Amino acid sequence: MMNETKAALTMVCDSCNADCQSFGKHRNGLRRFRCPNCKRTFTEPHQRTLGTMYISQEKAVLALQLLLEGNSIRSTERITGLDRNTIMRMLILAGERCETMMVSKIVGLTVKDVEADEIWGFVQKKEGHKSLEDGPQVGDAYCFVAMERNTKMVLAHHLGKRSKPSTEAFMEKLRYATAESRFQFTTDGFKPYVNATHMILGNRVDFAQLIKVYGTSSEGEQRYSPGEVVEAVPVRIYGNPNPRRICTSHIERQNLSIRMGMRRMTRLTNGFSKKWENLEAAYSLWFAYYNFCRVHKTLRVTPAMEAGVTNHIWTIAELIG
Repeated sequence: MMNETKAALTMVCDSCNADCQSFGKHRNGLRRFRCPNCKRTFTEPHQRTLGTMYISQEKAVLALQLLLEGNSIRSTERITGLDRNTIMRMLILAGERCETMMVSKIVGLTVKDVEADEIWGFVQKKEGHKSLEDGPQVGDAYCFVAMERNTKMVLAHHLGKRSKPSTEAFMEKLRYATAESRFQFTTDGFKPYVNATHMILGNRVDFAQLIKVYGTSSEGEQRYSPGEVVEAVPVRIYGNPNPRRICTSHIERQNLSIRMGMRRMTRLTNGFSKKWENLEAAYSLWFAYYNFCRVHKTLRVTPAMEAGVTNHIWTIAELIG
């Protein structure tokens, strides 16, 4: 973050040990000095935002806040005056920091009820429109999300294809985030969950699936949404899950929050991600913000506070610091 305190009116040249003279300002607003002997120039002491960026902390926080409230890259560009390439670079840096922070903070948590689901998105184009030249990071992109039902804490997420390897990678992250104590685990009817859960979580969970039965879509609706759910069948997979707690409603409500808070996940717009790394960073930023900064209206605290991970509401500046 940029240093808020003013430096001395002069600086000393490292080579000549001479007092430097004022020499205008840097493009980021910081004062510059020049040595009268060797003509070297210096900028007053400061710390760059996100380690590498010249923009001020205030503008970075404002831009990230706008992105987290559902603004697009271009609308954020118009409001803040920052170039869109700067905003995207800042998003990637912030996302990387958030992912690292969550891995260090969300580890070995004692949980009671965990729900998991996948939210669909795409990069560049939908899977059905891909050509042979397109790589694996083009097309459908599913984000696997696991949330503790009581604290609303997002424990783990993984961006990948809706496949067995992605499911196993996601379950490894969930295993790392949770303690050895037993808990109930509920997913939808996606079949790779069964083997992945048994192989990675083993006897730590009472596992059940809620399998939804869909009716026929109304004419024209099948293009944009699945058919109406006519029945939801709870199925015990193994262990001793409580039938009353076999539920995925909370994680599905989380999916709505994601689509409301991330412009690139809003359906039927042109704000979708053009690069895989941008979508991955956006997810990491969103989940860190949701866990540590955003007060849950039901809990009246953040999920991280409810889970005992932290004792205060974080600011965005603290999140990316």
